[in-house]
Amino acid sequence: MDSEYEQLRWGTIQRLEFIEFKTFWEGGVRRGDITERFGVSVPQASNDLTLYQKRAPQNLRYDSSEKRYVPTKVFAPRFMKPNADRYLVQLKAIADRIIKLDDTWIVSPPEVDAMPVPTRRIEPSILKSFIAVIRAKQSIEVHYQSMNVNRMESWRRITPHAFGYDGLRWHVRAYCHLENKFKDFILSRCRELRGESEPGAMSVSDLQWMSYFDVVLKPNPGFTESQRQTIERDYDMQNGQVTIPVRSALLYYFEKRLRLDVDEKKDRPAEKPVVVANWNEFVKARNAAMA
Repeated sequence: MDSEYEQLRWGTIQRLEFIEFKTFWEGGVRRGDITERFGVSVPQASNDLTLYQKRAPQNLRYDSSEKRYVPTKVFAPRFMKPNADRYLVQLKAIADRIIKLDDTWIVSPPEVDAMPVPTRRIEPSILKSFIAVIRAKQSIEVHYQSMNVNRMESWRRITPHAFGYDGLRWHVRAYCHLENKFKDFILSRCRELRGESEPGAMSVSDLQWMSYFDVVLKPNPGFTESQRQTIERDYDMQNGQVTIPVRSALLYYFEKRLRLDVDEKKDRPAEKPVVVANWNEFVKARNAAMA
């Protein structure tokens, strides 16, 4: 990012990034796209396009048949770094009806849908209270609906310090004053909160949350050479493996999510494309985190 770019106003930078986003992902941009998205005047949108062409003169050309600016053959993003994961996350959020199309820069999305997953009901007031307690570094009593038959519903004091997501459920990571250890509490099972007080333990004491374990993944050995190469490309592996740093506290969920706990001999390789290369160390780290 050059000094001239840094001197531009934030609003101008946003519009220049939008011009590039539209051009890269949707094949072109019109003045109307800018005015509709940012609520600026037509002259301002024209100025933005002129400024963009001044900063990146080789990127755009005007197509009179389409009546929009389209990318040249040498188009190279300058104001934003294309990110496929970010684009797809937005598409999924649109498909899940979590956000509206107007909340993104995507103007003409492709047809998209996502596998429906039952959502867990989380009360906004509960989440808001947890956020406040975490910021204040205090403890709180929670009326928690546990699956433990000995404590199906009970009040317990916890000191929360973080949130975690296992791919299906949101948890609050907290020190449990009842069991004297750090645990995960499923947010949707927290019914009521009361009695903010002094903390029981600080987040720095949660060693399993603070530490990471490097999970080394490799293609399932049951694949053919050609299939292994495909998996290596899929997972962006180098020298036949990829290392994923995972919080120790999340190793159990990581294992379940990728079906790493399924015996290789009891499943087809296609159902379990990757396996853990450092399995013995992984098991030790996972067990220590669950202790």
